[in-house]
Amino acid sequence: MTPVKRTFTVGGETVELPASFSPRILGVIVLVILLIVVFTGSFYQIDPEEVGIILRFGKYVRTTDPGLHMKMPFGVEELKEVPIQRQLKMEFGFRTTRAGIRSQYQKSAITDKESIMLTGDLNVAVVEWIVQYKIRDPYKYLFKLRDPESTFRYMTEAVMRTVIGDNSVDEVITIGRSRIANEAKLSLQELCDRYEIGIEVNQLIFQDVNPPDNVKASFNEVNEALQEKERKINEAFTDYNQVIPLATGQALQMVEEAEGYATERVNMAQGDAKRFRSVYKEYARAPLVTKKRLYLETMRDILPKVRKKVLLDESQKNLLPLLNLAQEVK
Repeated sequence: MTPVKRTFTVGGETVELPASFSPRILGVIVLVILLIVVFTGSFYQIDPEEVGIILRFGKYVRTTDPGLHMKMPFGVEELKEVPIQRQLKMEFGFRTTRAGIRSQYQKSAITDKESIMLTGDLNVAVVEWIVQYKIRDPYKYLFKLRDPESTFRYMTEAVMRTVIGDNSVDEVITIGRSRIANEAKLSLQELCDRYEIGIEVNQLIFQDVNPPDNVKASFNEVNEALQEKERKINEAFTDYNQVIPLATGQALQMVEEAEGYATERVNMAQGDAKRFRSVYKEYARAPLVTKKRLYLETMRDILPKVRKKVLLDESQKNLLPLLNLAQEVK
């Protein structure tokens, strides 16, 4: 009896099975392959920093947390992974080609178009910045807008141009960078909430802000002049702070000395007046005694200070014989 040949076609080629090959074995193989397909299509793993969004025939049905989960196979349910814990960023005005200790950046016509902006005083500035953000609501991020990433980029650029247009070029390049970045961050977050894009803005940082290359030299000269002006002003304030307090202290010292001298003179005058009144009261009681006492007290104070003294007798009529003018009289 001639054995029956079993053949089947795979990829356009005919494969002939041996005659001893049982259909039951073939069924088992097909069943195992089917189970493997079902198993691999039904289980999925979500990383710790992500969540899984399950769509059933394109419609949202549930959100799954990190870990191992099951879903319907054969395309009935579709998985979309959203990194809600990952710090994402967008670059404007440049693109990082290699990150590291010395990062490398690349610029193109698209980045140049992003970075050139008009300030409030009708000057042009080249602004490069970075936005760091997280996906706060994965459902809104996937389904509220058709292309959330591109939309968020356009929103960021629009907000930045608006804020830059409300400030002068000096504020944008020098003193107002941190304030402008904070205003742009708040405005961008408000716009994200209004459009329900599901994004939380964490930081908006200026990478570099410069004038255009063709006016950079002139702008640097203006900045140097402004810095020189500030330096002169600071030096003037330094001299002012050194001279004015010294003069103020000297003036206060002179005023205090004058007030002290005035108080001393008043007190001395009052004391002299009281002493004179007391002496006068004693003089009124005994004029001769008081007069003599005052005379003696005065002479007691004066005579020790006189180096040469000549004592005369009132009854002496011939003065010359008593004086030896060639010798010092003691």
